[in-house]
Amino acid sequence: MKLLDIAEVSKQTGVAASKLRYYEEQGLVESVGRRGLKRLFEPDIVLKLSFISLGQAAGFSLDEIRTMVGPDGQPRISRPKLMERVDELDNQIRRLKKLREAVLHVAECPHHSHMECGKFRRLVQMGTKRGSKRKTRTKPQSAT
Repeated sequence: MKLLDIAEVSKQTGVAASKLRYYEEQGLVESVGRRGLKRLFEPDIVLKLSFISLGQAAGFSLDEIRTMVGPDGQPRISRPKLMERVDELDNQIRRLKKLREAVLHVAECPHHSHMECGKFRRLVQMGTKRGSKRKTRTKPQSAT
């Protein structure tokens, strides 16, 4: 079994060496030694990094991904947690479809000025309402 140094891992996976070091600090991957100043990794690091990348693409945080790997390094994925994420993705898809339709309408709107378009004006007002809702969800800052 040939160990891979950090530069080889980075070249094979496209993951920057700095990110590999960060993942190691976070306990997501671990090096098995050093060759000079370069960290060495088992060949299965490539698969682990693919798993991390897939988890991030699915919207999971690094903390969540860390919990999806057992002490033996094997995936330990909660199916209910995955189903929750599927529901979140479905909601995101619905929102994006609505947004796509709105942008398409604005792009194809026959009015000379967008401000003459009642639908455009309603869309703009909805954006303001959403923005104010987001602000009310945040925790108030304490005065210093």
